[in-house]
Amino acid sequence: MATLLSLEYKNNYRKTFLLAYPVMLSQLGHIMVGVVDTAMVGQIGTIPQAAVALANSLYVLVLVFGLGVSYGVTPLVAAADSSKNYSENAALLKHGIIINTAFGVLLFLLLFMLSPVLNLFNQKQEVVDLAIPFLNVMMLGMIPLCIFSGFKQFTEGLSFTGIAMIITVGSNLMNILLNYLMIFGHWGFPKMGLMGSCWASFISRIAMALAMFLYVYYNRHFKIYWHGFNLKNISLELTKKILAIGVPSGLQWVFEVGAFSFAVIMIGWISPAAQAAHQVALSIAAVTYMMASGLSAAASVRVGNQLGLKNKEGVRAAGFSAFVMVLVFMSCSAICFILFRDVLPVFFNKETEVINIASSLIVVAAFFQLSDGVQVVGLGALRGVKDVQLPTIITLIAYWGIGLPMSYVFAFKLNYGVLGVWYGLSLGLTIAAVLLFLRFNYVSKRVLLPGV
Repeated sequence: MATLLSLEYKNNYRKTFLLAYPVMLSQLGHIMVGVVDTAMVGQIGTIPQAAVALANSLYVLVLVFGLGVSYGVTPLVAAADSSKNYSENAALLKHGIIINTAFGVLLFLLLFMLSPVLNLFNQKQEVVDLAIPFLNVMMLGMIPLCIFSGFKQFTEGLSFTGIAMIITVGSNLMNILLNYLMIFGHWGFPKMGLMGSCWASFISRIAMALAMFLYVYYNRHFKIYWHGFNLKNISLELTKKILAIGVPSGLQWVFEVGAFSFAVIMIGWISPAAQAAHQVALSIAAVTYMMASGLSAAASVRVGNQLGLKNKEGVRAAGFSAFVMVLVFMSCSAICFILFRDVLPVFFNKETEVINIASSLIVVAAFFQLSDGVQVVGLGALRGVKDVQLPTIITLIAYWGIGLPMSYVFAFKLNYGVLGVWYGLSLGLTIAAVLLFLRFNYVSKRVLLPGV
């Protein structure tokens, strides 16, 4: 196998980077909606910020599951594209749109009905009373977001990644402006406080979905895939094929992100200030995580391309080059976290107690950056070779079988408090990273062998 500094790997670094950086910025855009909401709501008080944290503990589970389901299209499109199978990709476009729209509606209805469950987690009632209506409006945005993601993952499978980045950045700029107008009541808008934040997010996501649809519909590169397009003749076999990758991919994200979401519940047993600090630190860590997930998406496409070409060494080189790149990126992120641990929380909250707690959590986040990057790229690379079932089990065990129980032990039995919760989560991330890396190394050696 070629060394990590060989010409083959240098070509892989270049190709992966060119594919990844628009995806990284686009993925960042998804999470920046929540980051902006957290920062701006923090200016009106700790209780509203704690309400955002509590609402997001459920919302983000649905968000990442919906995004994960849309990922079922990407490796299939990449493999079909490498063999110039235009009819297969036309069918994948249609089925991807239908599946993602349906999931957007179902997920909205599910969480709308489940939002009263927040009353059962022994949280401060003033926090819950703000969180439920905030969550219900945020969930409306799942429908346009799933539609956007369906088109986005199709275009990324064809290696068109730039436009989703541009649309996402534009949507986030719109969200920032609308937050400013609707939270604080500027330029004649009503002063809506916390609820202004979620309505701003909903409007910006409608704009995202509309812009992405118009791009794919009118761009000449995609005309061939719209030829004869209709909503008839839905293939159950192709639907199962997409969901066989998409649903486990969504569950992988749910198991990891869900662990951090449940941590919000545990931290709520400590204090609203700890809950707000958790949301601040998590928002900061989520920025680097979503950028690493962009590298993960690029790894999935690059590995899928090489799988379509039946190039075993190409599969391994594409995957391992992404691991190297994410280690470099997350190392730089960890250094920045440590250097600016006392500065970053100030942008999200003005209360000394919240800032101090968040600063200590950011240090913990710095130490799990490498694990977080390796595990998310591992999932992407394995998705490229259509290996999703065992990785899903790995994430379930690492986060819910080990990480969360140890969070409880560290926090409440060993009395480390909110830091203990993050120690346990870090342990889960590290276990997942090691196992997923070893899994890719194993599978990539055998994926093209007869009978495997």
